[in-house]
Amino acid sequence: MTFVIEVQNDHDYAIDVARLQQAAITVLNRHEIDADSTMSVVISTNETVHALNQQHRGVDSPTDVLSFPADPLPPELQALSDDPPYLGDLIIAHDYALEQAQREQHDFGDSLALLVVHGTLHLLGYDHDTPENRAEMWAEQAAALAVLGIDDAIVPALENSDHD
Repeated sequence: MTFVIEVQNDHDYAIDVARLQQAAITVLNRHEIDADSTMSVVISTNETVHALNQQHRGVDSPTDVLSFPADPLPPELQALSDDPPYLGDLIIAHDYALEQAQREQHDFGDSLALLVVHGTLHLLGYDHDTPENRAEMWAEQAAALAVLGIDDAIVPALENSDHD
């Protein structure tokens, strides 16, 4: 079997679905995640992400990416399930990400791939809430970007956004 990365494009934005899937798969492969695992990437509007950010984080603004890790089934229930492990959902605000890429003068495709890498790391439990956690997450992020052929000079764009 292989990873299933479902990409939902809410408004038929011009995006490279295969590249986003590869960004997630790169992270998952680096972490030896069960190859049957699934996750979703939703490309949506600033308004949708703003509402989710307000509802789930209490932050009254849009952001570039939100990560919603799935609650894992207890091992005894997972063993009984025919369903592959579900890792969670990433929600990306298309226009916010596009404006961020333009402001930072980065390729938009690279920026979206970075957001998928970053969000997937959050699904796997990484965070940047302390200097130590940030250093570990940024190192993993840089390694995944290198595999994808993306210069990690793109990463400072994340410093200026309030995401989770």
